[in-house]
Formats: sequence, structure tokens, C-alpha cells
Amino acid sequence: MCGIVGIVSQQPVNQEIYDALTVLQHRGQDAAGIVTSDGQKLYLRKDNGLVRDVFQSHHMLRLQGNIGIGHVRYPTAGCSSSAEAQPLYVNTPYGICLAHNGNLTNAAELKEELFLTDRRHLNTDSDSEILLNVFAHELLQQGKLRLSTDDIFEAVSSVHKRCHGAYAAVALISGYGIVGFRDPYGIRPAVYGRRETPEGVDYMMASESVALDALGFELIGDIQPGEAVFIGLDGHIQVRQCAEKPALSPCIFEYVYMARPDSVMDDVYVYKSRLRMGEHLADKILREWPDHDIDVVIPIPSTSRTAAVELAARLDVKYREGFIKNRYIGRTFIMPGQTQRKKSVRQKLNPIDLEFHGKNVLLVDDSIVRGTTSEEIIQMARDAGARKVYFASAAPPVRYPNVYGIDMPTARELIAHGRTEEEIQNLIGADRLIYQDLEDLIAAVNAGNPGIKEFECSVFTGEYITRDVSEDYLQQLELFRSDAAKEERNRLQNEVLELHNAS
Repeated sequence: MCGIVGIVSQQPVNQEIYDALTVLQHRGQDAAGIVTSDGQKLYLRKDNGLVRDVFQSHHMLRLQGNIGIGHVRYPTAGCSSSAEAQPLYVNTPYGICLAHNGNLTNAAELKEELFLTDRRHLNTDSDSEILLNVFAHELLQQGKLRLSTDDIFEAVSSVHKRCHGAYAAVALISGYGIVGFRDPYGIRPAVYGRRETPEGVDYMMASESVALDALGFELIGDIQPGEAVFIGLDGHIQVRQCAEKPALSPCIFEYVYMARPDSVMDDVYVYKSRLRMGEHLADKILREWPDHDIDVVIPIPSTSRTAAVELAARLDVKYREGFIKNRYIGRTFIMPGQTQRKKSVRQKLNPIDLEFHGKNVLLVDDSIVRGTTSEEIIQMARDAGARKVYFASAAPPVRYPNVYGIDMPTARELIAHGRTEEEIQNLIGADRLIYQDLEDLIAAVNAGNPGIKEFECSVFTGEYITRDVSEDYLQQLELFRSDAAKEERNRLQNEVLELHNAS
């Protein structure tokens, strides 16, 4: 999961891209980057860290120009090295920078193609660099000294033919403008909008509509699956469908957890979809446990609040904020190691004892991934004096890894993989466990846009929408993505850094 933004304006864009990235910070806390252009040169600043830490005043002053793109990242694949921070740059042809959200499922084959056939060198293990080089090569294939918009759209069409998986991307082509495009399934989100100013019309693309809202842009709509949106330096915008068989299949986990509740994606209000998740979950409780003895509903902040509020109202049970969250601790399921993740839960949440003491508590979370956080929070509730602790998940059991840009654990590290709900309940220590049914989750999101005929639900079903994910691919993913593998890579990086500092 990453956040992307691109702006073409009548005035300097450095501050506005910075502001947009802070709004999208929830999509990535590992690294941040901005590249701008004044029509002659490209100006780049990127590094590991939060937006506020990466960009200081002297960095911002160097980011000159009225056009630029930005990115916030956490490492879905590859490592957390600053070399893989985005935007990424390639000088041939024209000079292109790209920011990408998603993951290519045929990255290994493309990497070989780029070296053997396209004669391109890759400097990182990032699939975003692969996407950039494929796009750059296809632009070069147009054979033009001066590009036309048709050439750019033709290059995007070729990207769709070569690249499989999920990608929402913005690319700055030096001397021409910005192009945003989305994979033929529309797995990862991307929107665009406009803003009228006394100087003219500004345009913006971003992962979520909240970034447009924050900067005063009016939402035009989503970049459709397979579609490309090009905004020239003159502020002229053109849109074209570049895929042969686009089929909207957005990732349903965006609505469960990833997106901000005030976003609108593919015409679905995320907040409303989460309210409906709470309704469906309450209906399941009333259907399967009509004589429940729940005294109070408490959300595990903050993503689950919306569903929990509606669930409590539907059950006619008190809703209380029982945990106070430290905003300065990162999302736990993307922590690099199990020990650090478990330790961070107690740092992240602190219970208000009086809301738990002597009560039968229903804790509501958006989902259960590894289960270690859930287990720790249930124990915290017991330590705070709860008589019984029930647990509800607004999503179905997460049983399979995500291959489309969310750094979920390997299958073996998912608590629901290969286990029954009763076994999961015992492992996390709940007195009762209630999962959302997949049909109800789909209905909750689909109600916002009945035009969506299919969702990407692979983390729940193991059925991957691109139909190209083999067992061998998943096994390789497990070798690369497991906590042990990440810790080993971090250890090697630290050793290299220590040797560098010693020299």
C-alpha cells in the first residue's frame, strides 16, 4: 500500500504536494518523495521516514516548478532501503519520474525481459522500477523526437499488455506533463480533479479523494480501470481507455482498512460502506446469538470506529471509547518483526479501566490478520477488569496473502490460514468470536455502487483476480516476505551501514 499524487498548476506545487502527502500518510510511513519540474530541470527529494521528517525548509525551496508528483511508501516487496523510495527516475527517453501503488505479479519475467530484450539496467529490487522502465521503453518505441498525446496513450496500452497485477501510477514526463494510469482491473484506487484559480485551471491526481478535498480540488472522478489521464504543461487534459478488456474489480480491503473513511473510491463512500459493515455484523449477532449478554461495544481504534458505532446502535447496546490511541505509533501489521509488533500494541493503546470493569465487552476490529494484536488487546481488556471479552471482526477471516500491493504476512503467519473460527477464538483468548460473512461484506460495499460486478477478495478466498498467481509464486513470496526474511534483510542492511560508517 502506497500513496501517490500528481499536480499540474499555474503556481509552484512543492507545498501542495507536501500537504497532499501528509493527508495520504496513512498509506505509507516508510518513505516519502517529491519530484518537481520547472520545464527545464527535475528537482527530487526523497528519503526514508514520515513526510514531516523527510522534507525540511531547505529541501522545499529546491523543489521548484509548477508540475510535480509525490509518493508515500511502505515496502510491499523489496526492502526498506532509501534507494527504493519513490518517485523513481530514468533519463531515457525524455526524462521520466514515476510513483506507483500496487504490485506486479509478473515482475520476475519482466525483469528478465528488460535486461535481455530491452537492454535496460535495474538498480533495485522494486517492481516500481520495473513498471517505470517498461513505460519508458514503450515511449521510446514510439520513435518520436517530440511526443504526442497519442504516443503517450499508446505507451500505456503497451504497459497494460506487458504488466500483470495491480498498479495505480503517476508519471512525470519532462517537458510534456503528467500521466496517471490504472491497471485493467482497477485493483488499487486513483482519482483526479480540478480547481479553478484566478490564474487558470489546476489539475490533480491522487490515490484517494481526501487529498483533493484538502487542497480545494473538485473531484472529477476515478481513473477507470485501464484508463489513462494526461495533463499537459499547458493545463489541457485528455482521457483515454487504453486496455482491451477492462473490468472494474477494486480491492475490497481498501474499504475495510486501507482507505480513510472520508474518501470516495469508485463512487463508494468509504464511511458509508463501514457503517453498513456494522449493520450486517449486528444482524449476524442478532440472528445467531439473539440472547447475547453484551454490555458495551468498544472499538479498537481507529479504523473500526465507524462499524462499531453502527453495530452498537443496531444492537441497542452502549458504545464507548475504551482505548486511547497513541497517534505516533505506526500501523502494527506492517511492523518489520513479530517482537517489535507485539511490543508496539501496548505502546499504541491504553485501556480506560472504568469502561471494562465488571462488564461483558464486545471489542470490534476491522479485521484479524496475524492475531497477535487481537490476543494482546483481549488480554488488556481482561487486565482492565472485563468479566467477559467477545471479539467481532468487520471482515471475514483473512486466510491468504495479498499479492497486489498490501504487505500482509505469508499464509503461515496468518492466524486464520488452515484454522477454524473456533480454533482462532481459542488462540486469541476470546469468549466468543464473530466474523463478518463475505457475502455481507460485499453487500456493504456494493450498496454504494451496484455497478461494481466483482471485487478483489483474494485475502479471504485465495482466488486472485488476475488469474496468474501460481502456487510457485506464492511460495517464492513466502520466502521473501516472511518476518524471518525481513529481519535477515534488515540485519544485512545494518551490517553494511556499520561497515560504511566505520570506513
